[in-house]
Amino acid sequence: MFKMVFLQLGATIAATAIAAVFFGLRGAVSAALGGLSCVLPNAFFAVRLHFAAKRPGGANVAVFFIGEFFKIASIVGLLVLVERSYEGLHWGALFIGLILALKANLFAFMVKT
Repeated sequence: MFKMVFLQLGATIAATAIAAVFFGLRGAVSAALGGLSCVLPNAFFAVRLHFAAKRPGGANVAVFFIGEFFKIASIVGLLVLVERSYEGLHWGALFIGLILALKANLFAFMVKT
């Protein structure tokens, strides 16, 4: 699970660099905010599952689904917060960062553990 978070963080850094080349500083910040809106909730979800698995009873299905619900809700909430608080938001760069972070799981199968 943590490997996935690191791959998403790497994809966010790559998206930030790409957006900096094509859209400048405003685009780089927007791409970083879009990617981090996905990476941060996933990191908290991975930590929560890790500690739930260490408990004597282990993790159950309810822990997973409740955590997944809060993860998706926090991603949406962070995106709304970014939209309302960052005046110079570049929507194209934000979506590039968000999509690359979300699709980083496709590369997880290519990386050996």
